[in-house]
Amino acid sequence: MKKFALILCIGFLGFTMNAQEQATSKKNDEKAPIFKFETEVLNYGEIAHNSDGVRVLKFTNVGKSPLIITNVKGSCGCTVPTRPKEPIMPGAQGEIQVKYATNRIGPFSKTVTITSNAKRSTVVIPVKGKVLNEKDSATLLQKKKTVVSQ
Repeated sequence: MKKFALILCIGFLGFTMNAQEQATSKKNDEKAPIFKFETEVLNYGEIAHNSDGVRVLKFTNVGKSPLIITNVKGSCGCTVPTRPKEPIMPGAQGEIQVKYATNRIGPFSKTVTITSNAKRSTVVIPVKGKVLNEKDSATLLQKKKTVVSQ
């Protein structure tokens, strides 16, 4: 019975500690940089097997101070983002390159997490698409050639 009471007491204390508001909430900075993405989802659509898996995620800093991206991270090793090294000045555009390993056949759904000094300091961008098998890839390439030649 004593063990049960002890476990109950520890559980109650843990619950009450988590229920408290954080005293160090981030202040609303009017001059903070702000991301404005051209698209909120990086959609590859249907792509050929072993094709170029590099796509560009474009954004604009619509805030009033320089945007500094400190880290970009893919949700797995098959999604590799590259961040800009220089600050993005207010009103300027920036790009994050994302490379997906197209040697894996089938649909995919990944994410790229961007950490910065922006008003929304962590942004998660979904990355999705479908890598076609060899046969479907050849059909897709043939369709693209037909459209280009017309």
